[in-house]
Amino acid sequence: MITINDVAVQFGATTLFSGVTFAINENDKIALMGKNGAGKSTLLKIVAGINKPSLGTVAAPKDAVIAYLPQHLLTQDNSTVRDEAAKAFSEVFSMKKEIDEINEQLTVRTDYESDDYMKLIERVSELSEKFYSIEEVNYEAEVEKVLKGMGFSQEDLDRPTSEFSGGWRMRIELAKILLLKPDLILLDEPTNHLDIESIQWLEDFLVNSAKAVMVISHDRAFVDNITNRTIEVTMGRIYDYKAKYSDYLELRKDRRIHQQKAYEEQQKFIAENKAFIERFRGTFSKTEQVQSRVRMLEKLVLIEVDEVDTSALRLKFPAAARSGQYPVVVEDLSKSYADHVVFKDANMVIERGQKVALVGKNGEGKSTMIKAIMNEIDFNGKLEIGHNAKIGYFAQNQASLLDENSTIFETIDRIAEGDIRTQIKNILGAFMFSGEDIDKKVKVLSGGEKTRLALIKLLLEPYNVLILDEPTNHLDMKTKDIIKDALNEFEGTVILVSHDRDFLDGLAEKVFEFGNKRVKEHFEDIKGFLAHKKMESLKEIEK
Repeated sequence: MITINDVAVQFGATTLFSGVTFAINENDKIALMGKNGAGKSTLLKIVAGINKPSLGTVAAPKDAVIAYLPQHLLTQDNSTVRDEAAKAFSEVFSMKKEIDEINEQLTVRTDYESDDYMKLIERVSELSEKFYSIEEVNYEAEVEKVLKGMGFSQEDLDRPTSEFSGGWRMRIELAKILLLKPDLILLDEPTNHLDIESIQWLEDFLVNSAKAVMVISHDRAFVDNITNRTIEVTMGRIYDYKAKYSDYLELRKDRRIHQQKAYEEQQKFIAENKAFIERFRGTFSKTEQVQSRVRMLEKLVLIEVDEVDTSALRLKFPAAARSGQYPVVVEDLSKSYADHVVFKDANMVIERGQKVALVGKNGEGKSTMIKAIMNEIDFNGKLEIGHNAKIGYFAQNQASLLDENSTIFETIDRIAEGDIRTQIKNILGAFMFSGEDIDKKVKVLSGGEKTRLALIKLLLEPYNVLILDEPTNHLDMKTKDIIKDALNEFEGTVILVSHDRDFLDGLAEKVFEFGNKRVKEHFEDIKGFLAHKKMESLKEIEK
């Protein structure tokens, strides 16, 4: 369907990747993987036609529709949610409008033999053939169905888009793409702004209703559920696996083992030949053999081993004083903003050492509860922080509290203590700060980079209660694994707000569900909770 031929991208003397060739076929569901900076987003933009490669071509059928959702949107706010989403059908609507206008002209004109009249007949015939070949759709119903799947309520549909956050505007753009029903959907981190229910809805759509899909995502469960093929960008080239992400990881492990073996054998071969050259250089009887071996080494194509998996790095939280038995106790807590009730009569008891997840749709009160625990807002009811509880809090605005004039290295060096000091560069590398990056000032970092730095800072200070609000949004899978392992070994209490099921799986042992102005306690892990929710929704459908 779409072919990428010998594509390369160069920035001055630096080559990001080269010789990239693959085809995207109908019903391919491709995960585009690789470490941050490998060139995934650049390749996605080239396939979308937004960026041009330095070398090579992208070929697609003339009538192919390719839709692209970037990580960051530049949206205009001049319409309602419903009208903005309906722009997906603007071409169809303008076609219908032009057909109606031409038909109106044909009814009043009498110059039947003129060239202009014949051109109108040809144009309306061409448009009508195209218009009536489109499957008949109830556009208003389609717009509502997709927007509700994305988490919008009926009341939201007629609100101006300017009233919604960047994350919700991202959902509107995603809805427009899904309504287009394109031949190829390109998605760059689509789940960062979606709650669990919206992600499950999107998965179902991409698997059962979409044609070809290519996605960059750090949500492992999402990638595994929707893809049947994995293309990895690494060290300037690609590897193409006809396998979903979890299977690809095993195949990749095998590939590295074989690469390592071949690399070691080649290094031994090179060392032996260099030793021969040094030993017999200048020996008349061996001159030809020496020259032959020099030429052979010059022509030798060196075997490279793919980047080492940094998940071998282990983060260990610094020891902290023990908290009381119940670090957080919430009794009959209610919170409202004017007439809007966020939740009422909420009860939560979190014991020392427990790891709990707060889940639910966006806007149902998860972050509000955390702000209440942190004493950042007023509320009705009772909330007690236990004896000796030292809380470390990570929110999306944590980045704004960093010292803008410090470097990345200085920010971490200032708080690191004990054995961890010898590993600062490794830790920064695992969080995608390497080489000269560590000497950058905080003020020149992007929002995502500041968020990662704030998270490292939190992980290295001695707390016995950690509250993490969407900690994984700007992290790749390897880094998430490092944090997850560290949290599993952490002896203190953890309260997590996250829509990343893979991150929560095996970490959260209890779930508090926020919804319908209530907080419901589930004494099960995230897998059990989701299985339970699916049973609930089936009963609701039957009712």
